[in-house]
Amino acid sequence: MLALNDLYELGLSKRQLMKRGVRLGADIPYCILKGTALSEGIGEKISTIPKMPDCYVLICKPGIHVSTGFVYTNLVLDENTPHPDIDYMITCMKKKDLKTLCQNLGNVLETVTIPAHPEIAKIKETMMQEGALGSLMSGSGPTVFGIFDDLDKAKAAKAVCRKLPFKCFAFVTDLYR
Repeated sequence: MLALNDLYELGLSKRQLMKRGVRLGADIPYCILKGTALSEGIGEKISTIPKMPDCYVLICKPGIHVSTGFVYTNLVLDENTPHPDIDYMITCMKKKDLKTLCQNLGNVLETVTIPAHPEIAKIKETMMQEGALGSLMSGSGPTVFGIFDDLDKAKAAKAVCRKLPFKCFAFVTDLYR
């Protein structure tokens, strides 16, 4: 949308693009905004938050497909469902407390996706065994990320993940550099 806005010289503001983009997909407004943000609702409510502490992120995508529709259809949420404490996580980000932030990661969608695709649990387990401070499935899956405070550990974990007994695309990135 940003490229089309430039290409056709539409002159739409980021806010206007975000409002239109949410109709195409929940992640689009976030991608237009860029940076670190809290996305609420179906992606239409976005507010900037402090950036993550310096870290390295290992991203692994197993060679499987996960149907977002399947995940949401089978998701059961009630008052007993544990949810991550977003306000506390933002406090950790303000304090640059990467370790505590990672200890409080959570994704309720894992309760549906992991039983259907145990490869995801294996990737998370591998990342943690290899030194990740935290590991979590992204969205409805199947991509998993691990957060590391050491580049060498992240690279070593990438090598181990690539040797898992199923296809796994893996790469390491650092945030904000």
